[in-house]
Amino acid sequence: MQVNTASLNLHGTDATHDIPDRMTTDFRDQAPGKVPQVTLTFWIMKILATTLGETGGDAVSMSMNLGYLVGTAIFAVIFVIAVFAQISAKKFNPFLYWATIVATTTVGTTLADFADRSLGIGYTGGSAILFALLMLSLFAWHRTMGSISVSTVSSPKSEMFYWVTILFSQTLGTALGDWMADSAGFGYLGSAVIFCAALLVVAILYYRARVSHTVLFWAAFILTRPLGATVGDLLDKPVSKGGFELSRYTVSLIILALMTAGVFIFPQRPARRAH
Repeated sequence: MQVNTASLNLHGTDATHDIPDRMTTDFRDQAPGKVPQVTLTFWIMKILATTLGETGGDAVSMSMNLGYLVGTAIFAVIFVIAVFAQISAKKFNPFLYWATIVATTTVGTTLADFADRSLGIGYTGGSAILFALLMLSLFAWHRTMGSISVSTVSSPKSEMFYWVTILFSQTLGTALGDWMADSAGFGYLGSAVIFCAALLVVAILYYRARVSHTVLFWAAFILTRPLGATVGDLLDKPVSKGGFELSRYTVSLIILALMTAGVFIFPQRPARRAH
């Protein structure tokens, strides 16, 4: 008995032709993104980068006596160049990625200091404005792309949302860290302890509670910035203000060396696309 194989196709097309299409779709779904996988190494590097952003930003604006406005202009140019290079890159490059992260922390440091101190907005007002901008950025990103998960960051449009959101979060972290240390009166060490405790709560929720991991990621991402800011201030601010008064240049170079070693020693893989 001869079977007409064409009659087995219920949709009127050759089913064998769908196999390459499905394979192509699956391959695209699993294609690596342009950002690293979220691991313990990622968070260590993130805290180092935010601390470097604080000490490096202060080194240019304060130690070099260039001021917050000039410092912001310098770091803004570096930020734009770094983001352009990151988006233009064909694949994930850990050195380029972390250089861009550092660029967001340095410009975030000087921009927040300029708004809070030079413009007189204050830490409370600056934190409130930046928090609103951050929420607006996340809302626009989700509304446009359908997700704010880092596993979906692979197209130029999603990358642009990603870096704008990170810039707002880094700038907010500087203002929030200053508010906690100065306005709230917890000091640099006390503020660092509080932010560490908050991150511990986020970690517990990640493993013990049924809370969106995407929400928890951004909560942790935001909290690591004021942690790095307060640690940076603790290291380089005068003893009279509760700091260790270490050289901003020396501290920045040491942190930069640690980050460079971290990229070499600990392999970082790109995050896999979720869809």
